[in-house]
Amino acid sequence: MLNRLFLLILILTPIQVSAATCGYASHYGVGDGFNGNMTANGERFNAYSRTVAHKWLPFGTKLKVTNQRNGASVIVRVNDRGPYAGGRILDLSYGAFNQIAPPSQGEVKICYSVI
Repeated sequence: MLNRLFLLILILTPIQVSAATCGYASHYGVGDGFNGNMTANGERFNAYSRTVAHKWLPFGTKLKVTNQRNGASVIVRVNDRGPYAGGRILDLSYGAFNQIAPPSQGEVKICYSVI
């Protein structure tokens, strides 16, 4: 009886799995001509906002991006496609990147999870 109750509780308890994906991220939007252009989802790109380009996540998906070196994190919204530079998994807007690392760094090792 106790085993059945435990099994029932286990089955009915919602489990949220949020695996992190890790790799390198860069930034775009300042000094490269992208600020003010249209993004893949049709909105005007604002380099100082907290947005991100991802290759396949649905537009509007929110991510928590964490710098693996210093632990700083930022919440961003997917509004564009990319990155197109090899070895990178995200292209953060200049404003989002600035929240986790100095933009002069160019790229940073990050982990992200969907929230």
